[in-house]
Amino acid sequence: MDELSIEVKNVHLSYRILKKYSIKKIYKSFKKENIKNKEVLKGISFSVKKGEIVGIVGNNGCGKSTLLRTIAGIISPDIGEVDLKGNTISLLALGVGFNEELTGYENIFLSGMLLGMTKKEINEKIDKIIEFSELNEYIEKPVRTYSSGMRSKLAFSITAILETDIILIDEVLSVGDIKFKEKSYNKMKELILDKSKTVLIVSHDIEVLKEICDRVIWIDDGNIKKIGNVNEILEEYKNSNR
Repeated sequence: MDELSIEVKNVHLSYRILKKYSIKKIYKSFKKENIKNKEVLKGISFSVKKGEIVGIVGNNGCGKSTLLRTIAGIISPDIGEVDLKGNTISLLALGVGFNEELTGYENIFLSGMLLGMTKKEINEKIDKIIEFSELNEYIEKPVRTYSSGMRSKLAFSITAILETDIILIDEVLSVGDIKFKEKSYNKMKELILDKSKTVLIVSHDIEVLKEICDRVIWIDDGNIKKIGNVNEILEEYKNSNR
């Protein structure tokens, strides 16, 4: 029997949404009827084998990013559970995991420690991370001064070099200059060849998913519509959006 790295069991998650009101009106009358719940994940269940690369597709707002954040432990489900089988995990997504006021250099240590690594372990790899990121002197500047492309470079470099057991990727490979996109894509393929790594990747790039994935999950309105064969599901998904 194949060893599992991730098991997602009947995960439900809702967000509370405040209807549009002025701040003045909210202070005057904060009633329950002004708040409604939106169910984003509606009983998601699947498992991922160790060393497997699984793509996740679906239209904007269907719950893909929320699912990755739930698996990463950033969001707790209302119902259900996520079992990572004792594996370490990292999430590659813009706007997640960085302290805006700290420098890129300091954020490398912060990210490493959040992944459970010691200062010594991070120190052994920090030069490789900085070199791969191509941030040069910007590594000593606060992350709040970074462009989205620079954040992407730093996030990818940390995850690629520190190498957790499970890597979650949310569209980050599509951000940055052409040269870095190619370099990060090649590095990701190198990591994927290491069958001790398990990867979940959200992407709108159908061709990339066809090349690297073992299976695909199609999410539609918070539900799994289909899961399985890469080419069949991606073609059906692509045709559904024409």
